[in-house]
Amino acid sequence: MATFKSACPLNCWDSCGFVVEVENGKVVKIDGDKDHPITKGKICGRGRMLETRTNSDDRILYPLKKVDGEFQRITWEQALTEISEKLLIVRQKYGSTAVLHSHDYANGGLLTKIPDRFFNCYGGATDLIGSICWGSGIEAQNWDFGNSASHAPDDIYNSKNVIIWGRNVARTNMHLFGYLQEVKKKGTNIIVIDPIYNGTAKIANSYISITPGMDGLLAIGIMKELIRLDLQDKEFIEKYTLGFSDLLATIESITMNEIEEVTNVPRETITSLAHIYSNGPTATYMGLGMQRYANGGNTIRLIDALVAVSGNVGIPGGGANFGNTQVGQSFDSVALTLPERKKHSRSFVMSEQAERILTASEPPIKMIMVSSGNPLTQVPNTNRVLEAFQSVDTLVVLEQFMTDTARLADYVLPSATVFEEEDIYYSSMYHHFVNYGPKLVEARGEAKSDVWIWSELAKRLGFGEDFNYTRKEFIKMGVGSLQEKGISFEEIKEKSHVPLPVQLVPWNDFHFSTPSGKFEFTSSLGEMKGYDGRIKISYPRESTFSNQELGEKYPYSLLTIHPLRSNHSQNYHLIEGLQTIKVEVSKDIAEQKNLEPNDKVRVFNDRGEITGKVQILKESSPKIICIDEGQWHIFGGSVNNLTSHEVSDNGLGSTLYDCLVGIEKL
Repeated sequence: MATFKSACPLNCWDSCGFVVEVENGKVVKIDGDKDHPITKGKICGRGRMLETRTNSDDRILYPLKKVDGEFQRITWEQALTEISEKLLIVRQKYGSTAVLHSHDYANGGLLTKIPDRFFNCYGGATDLIGSICWGSGIEAQNWDFGNSASHAPDDIYNSKNVIIWGRNVARTNMHLFGYLQEVKKKGTNIIVIDPIYNGTAKIANSYISITPGMDGLLAIGIMKELIRLDLQDKEFIEKYTLGFSDLLATIESITMNEIEEVTNVPRETITSLAHIYSNGPTATYMGLGMQRYANGGNTIRLIDALVAVSGNVGIPGGGANFGNTQVGQSFDSVALTLPERKKHSRSFVMSEQAERILTASEPPIKMIMVSSGNPLTQVPNTNRVLEAFQSVDTLVVLEQFMTDTARLADYVLPSATVFEEEDIYYSSMYHHFVNYGPKLVEARGEAKSDVWIWSELAKRLGFGEDFNYTRKEFIKMGVGSLQEKGISFEEIKEKSHVPLPVQLVPWNDFHFSTPSGKFEFTSSLGEMKGYDGRIKISYPRESTFSNQELGEKYPYSLLTIHPLRSNHSQNYHLIEGLQTIKVEVSKDIAEQKNLEPNDKVRVFNDRGEITGKVQILKESSPKIICIDEGQWHIFGGSVNNLTSHEVSDNGLGSTLYDCLVGIEKL
């Protein structure tokens, strides 16, 4: 048996270091790398499941083609020849943008950028922009700061107070959870703001329940109190910000009584939070859920504004910590993707791709190629997604298992797992270390790496010379921009994990990446994109405050949270305990509908329905229903049968949590 250092590829905050045991050419055990400076030997069950994924008998091991509704095994030569011929015909007849590259971010490897290289050399396909997961928040912070940059994990030791706002780190960011446990012992004050009393709230000094989608209004309330008590950071506002008078007008346009009513947070709690923000350093860690509403971008901007007004920007122990995209920006994406080769372009926002597929013209979408994603489960409004993906002439899916999307495909190409290919891995969400993942075992059956698949298609389409590189050469191409910072691929490989040259305390020089060089309460970037750049008061689209008629018809807010044991839809077929739908309801719903644990219920709205078994939330805001996202059709279907495909306020995010439903006992 041999032991190797490796890395987790999953799209996750933590980007863990692994130690992997290999015996007789087979991965037999995955553990945490105790030498990793951030993850320190602790990994979650989702990471450990990568051994099961690699060795599962359910793996797709050969190229498949659907013939008369049934999949037949074919050779790689046949698959690649037929797919490349279809790509050529579509481009010739309709133009290159008649092909949609549908993707997500299931893998955090550097070489997941290679499909972009392929489609740019092809002439430019229709691509996806924004994100189902975090698009509104990233764009919001681009408007405010010029980039989305978080403090290094260790900086939490400088915080006097830590606000965990809408992020259940116990489930989704386990190493931050460890840091919280440590700093609490040292006297740091931890506050959790969330509609649900979750695992993180259990260790906090205080928990504040809030109405879903109303987080921005709470931020306004705290700013109102900061200003009333004269606790705002006047020097920072005066010297380093733009548009404060516009923000002030917004703050003054709503009363504290109104804020209390819509947020369900008492005034004394709001006043207490104002003192906590002014008596810092106070760090704010924001989750992804509260920006998945029609008002999602504005919500993040209001919390950013609160952090700025209270003087917690650019100081150790502070920060508006949402994403950390400066990490991914360390790499040479241009060298890897060759954007100059693109002749035509068209983009769809990721969450509304189905609607755009069905309505596209000049040219229509005739062919879809899917990589690193499972849109039939993960993209909102599942029934519309199914209709859209069935509408095209050819659907090609690169996959490891027969997912909902793969079942619909005309061609399924078997893809290698993390241990069957070499890459480097990072996350643009939390810490700033890049991790090395070696090839440890041969790919099973005839599975191939995605890079090999795209390279072979490129040869058949006439631009093979752009792919005439080894995997190692592609990786070196991507880290080329780090050479001047003294970081090489050889060093990353030798050390297994290397810190990237990013700001550990972002904006500590108070020079921002906005057009003005200041923190912008009124965004010039937003205005350049055709939006009103001012921060405003806004509500979820599906809410009793904005749509009373809909609220009467469907009175409950649906939250579609991440499963504990599966990264999105990846492990449902491998864990029997996940294969039933759990419908968690707030206590008031249970009482009103006479629901007991394990009762069977139907959750529904105009978009669809889903059935499952009841569990009752211990503590939460009223009128809340929670269902884990990612469930496969064969186990009851995705909760996205209920969610909306509409786009958020700044045009780059989803509105998954902006969802009202009804419920009935069966």
